Amino acid sequence: MNNPETSSTKATRYPAPEIKDVPEDIRAKILEVQEKAGFVPQVFLALARRPAEWRSFFAYHDALMLPESVGRTSNLTKADREMIVTTTSAANNCLYCVVAHGAILRIYEKKPLVADQVAINYRKADISPRQRAMLDFAMKVCLRSDQIEDGDFAPLHAHGLNDEDIWDIAAITAFFGLSNRMASFSNMMPNPEFYLMGRVPKQK
Repeated sequence: MNNPETSSTKATRYPAPEIKDVPEDIRAKILEVQEKAGFVPQVFLALARRPAEWRSFFAYHDALMLPESVGRTSNLTKADREMIVTTTSAANNCLYCVVAHGAILRIYEKKPLVADQVAINYRKADISPRQRAMLDFAMKVCLRSDQIEDGDFAPLHAHGLNDEDIWDIAAITAFFGLSNRMASFSNMMPNPEFYLMGRVPKQK
């Protein structure tokens, strides 16, 4: 397991704090992630330089990406959520989020090719018609949110998604638009571990 104090966990333009120097509640969360993943994703330490923003960022992240943690149910799967992040992050040219969330998408969707496909051209990806409609909407929110009309909801309703699910699609897209820009401007680089995750089946 990587030592969070010695592994490469620093954004280039803004040095990340050492894990021993962050507030105890944040340190506990970071160590929990490390225990589960085997490494500390760059974003956790990069944002910890501003603890109040870290707490707000990850509270909203968890409310959107782990709705059960705030007592909500949703028709979007974990793979759907990661697919939205990967696709819209690619549109925003965010290297960190495409690589990191693409890795999680491959694992949840159990398709080693899907992250690369949706990042390059989701219309040709091996995804369901429901996911295609979901990404059509997410991309419109990402690139032309001022042009969203009532008619844009109909294809999603036809696939069994309700208005709260559609809110999720829009909110995830908007939240990661923030994340994309923070990662890009600070020159946050993906952990090397992300690149291979989910590409090769685990040895039994």
